[in-house]
Amino acid sequence: MSRVLIIESSARQQDSISRQLTQTFINQWKAAHPADEISVRDLAVNPVPHLDANLLGGWMKPAEQRNDIENASLERSNQLTDELLAADVLVMAAPMYNFAIPSTLKAWLDHVLRAGVTFKYTPTGPQGLLTGKRAFVLTARGGIHAGGSTDHQEPYLRQVMGFVGIHDVTFIHAEGLNLGGDFQEKGLNQANAKLSQVA
Repeated sequence: MSRVLIIESSARQQDSISRQLTQTFINQWKAAHPADEISVRDLAVNPVPHLDANLLGGWMKPAEQRNDIENASLERSNQLTDELLAADVLVMAAPMYNFAIPSTLKAWLDHVLRAGVTFKYTPTGPQGLLTGKRAFVLTARGGIHAGGSTDHQEPYLRQVMGFVGIHDVTFIHAEGLNLGGDFQEKGLNQANAKLSQVA
C-alpha cells in the first residue's frame, strides 16, 4: 500500500480546472490502486501562514527559549512536514497565477523545505532526503506557457523537488484555457490524456 498526498492550491472551489484534474487523478488512481491511502490538504480552505519570524524562531531557537507562538508555528510546520515524509506519492495542483504558483503553495513549500529534515547541507553541497518518492504536478493555465520564458512554475517546482530529493516529477499542463475557440477543449483533452497514463 502506498500513501498519496494531494495538495490543492486553487483559490476557487467551483469551476476550478486544477481541482477537476485532481479529481480525475484521484478516480483513476483509486481504480488502479484501491488499497492506497489518499489524503488531501486544501490550502485554500486551510491556508498555511507565510514564512515569518515566529516560524524561524520555532526552527532555530532551543526549546527552552521559544515562546508559545513560536512553538505553535513549529508544531504546524512539523505536521505539514510529517505528512510529506509519510507520503510515497505527492500530487500538487497548481493553477497559474501571474505566471507562477499560488502564494498558498509557496507558503506550504516554505514550511516543508527544512534543513536537517527534508534536505541537509554536506561538504559537497545540499542533499535531498526525500529519495524514492514520486511527484505529479497538475497545472491549469489561461495561456500557453510550457517550455517558454513565461513559465515560472515548472522550472521552480522541478528545482525545489530536486532539492529535497524528489527527481521523479511528472508535469501535466492544461493550457490555453482562456484563449477561446478550440484552445480550452484541446488543453483539457491533452491533460486528461496524460492523466489516463499516470495510474
